[in-house]
Amino acid sequence: MSEELLARIAAALERIAPPPPESDDPLAHPAYVWRDGALQAARAFEPMPLELLEGMEAQKHAVLGNLRRLAQGLPAHDVLLWGARGTGKSALVKAAVGQVQQESGAIALVEVAGDGLAGLPGLFARLANVPRAFVLFVDDLGFAEPSEAPRLLRSVLEGGAEARPANARLHVTANRRHIVPRDMAEQESAINPRDAADDKLALADRFGLSLGFHVVDQPTYVAIVAGYARAYGLSFDPHEAIAWATQRGGRSGRVAWQYVVELAGQQGKTLSA
Repeated sequence: MSEELLARIAAALERIAPPPPESDDPLAHPAYVWRDGALQAARAFEPMPLELLEGMEAQKHAVLGNLRRLAQGLPAHDVLLWGARGTGKSALVKAAVGQVQQESGAIALVEVAGDGLAGLPGLFARLANVPRAFVLFVDDLGFAEPSEAPRLLRSVLEGGAEARPANARLHVTANRRHIVPRDMAEQESAINPRDAADDKLALADRFGLSLGFHVVDQPTYVAIVAGYARAYGLSFDPHEAIAWATQRGGRSGRVAWQYVVELAGQQGKTLSA
């Protein structure tokens, strides 16, 4: 095949290929999605009021304090929020960002999908010179083995030849503190089984702030429901709330919210989250 023909084919492919998406103004919106190498404004960002999150006072204090420092241009940590499903990890990140936005407006959330970790250096470059703080939010992170994602994330957290911008910090939620499951087959095949475990521990240890979330007890679960019900003008029976959780096999903030949605539908009320 001649070079001329190859050039014509390449030119034709460039003409039919979609142009890369343009990034939205990083100063204009409260939340964004990092997608296909572009910063795109989120369609809706309506975080739950921080005061409605019950049973996590220590975690709220830690996350909010760290975000306030980030918004003020002071040193701040990357944050790992780990623990049981439905315990409010994601809700806390969004609610805390919303709270700081109300106070100063000097911060925004950028959601990054787990499969978009390889694009983080490009995102850092995009945000480095923007006069605003950014929370890079990686939600429900888990890696299937084998995967390069743990090493990519570890590399980002360690920093390379080009330092990460001080105005952007990662907030990652995961179901396990060590993010990736311990795979016995991996350990059996490793030259030194401890190396595999240490590698995973090293990833978790790269986060300056690590916060655990655990299954809530029954009084806390009822208190969560009561807080929602009070905020949205709903009446509820604690025994029915407990029965709802029992039917779903566990108590959590997510289950409490699902019960509140059911109540609102039954009582003809509207609510947002």
